[in-house]
Amino acid sequence: MSASFQYKPRFTDIRVKPPRPDEEQEPAEDVLRLKPGEKPCNWADCTRPATARAPKSREQLNEFYNFCQVHAGQYNKSWNFYAGMNEGQIRAAQENEAMTGGRPTWQMKAGPQTREAAAFAAKFGTANNSGAGSWRDSFGLFGRRVNADAPVQNDPHHAMGRLERTALADLGLEPGADKAAIKARYHEMLKRFHPDTNGGDRGAEAKLQSVIKAWKTLKKAGHA
Repeated sequence: MSASFQYKPRFTDIRVKPPRPDEEQEPAEDVLRLKPGEKPCNWADCTRPATARAPKSREQLNEFYNFCQVHAGQYNKSWNFYAGMNEGQIRAAQENEAMTGGRPTWQMKAGPQTREAAAFAAKFGTANNSGAGSWRDSFGLFGRRVNADAPVQNDPHHAMGRLERTALADLGLEPGADKAAIKARYHEMLKRFHPDTNGGDRGAEAKLQSVIKAWKTLKKAGHA
């Protein structure tokens, strides 16, 4: 190549040139430095950003520590919700968790001294037998029954459901039948329609199945 040759690039020269001595070189970015909006990990001597939360204790479930993923896993391994509780307290806490999910509950019925009860009494009166502005609460749905000492009369029509009343009808009994009458009628009809005791009549097999089904229904409901 001749000494008179001069390099002339057709495009912009993109070769990296070394910095001049008078230029200050920017420091390398610290990858462990917290970015704006990030919280530090609460673990001792940890400089990583926090990406997970963990409750502080059983009594402080709404207060949290901020941990990185590594220390959140270590904290969870040592976490014991039932620490310091005896066996009875643990069982009660587990039952409460199963019933309500550990959330607080409130009684839906208003007490006699509440503002709602006073407003109801002002509008409808009180639950008693007679008098102006009174009403009768025979079933005790809104307070104490009118006569709390009187025994409650169980109406068999209300105590039995539709399936139980249908089962009694299949046995030819009324809803007021007691356990002894139900059992006696079942054995009577079982003997009447069973193929081994009715001379081999196979036509009564469907009736026998309905009798057995009715007996099982009443027995399961506690009426037999």
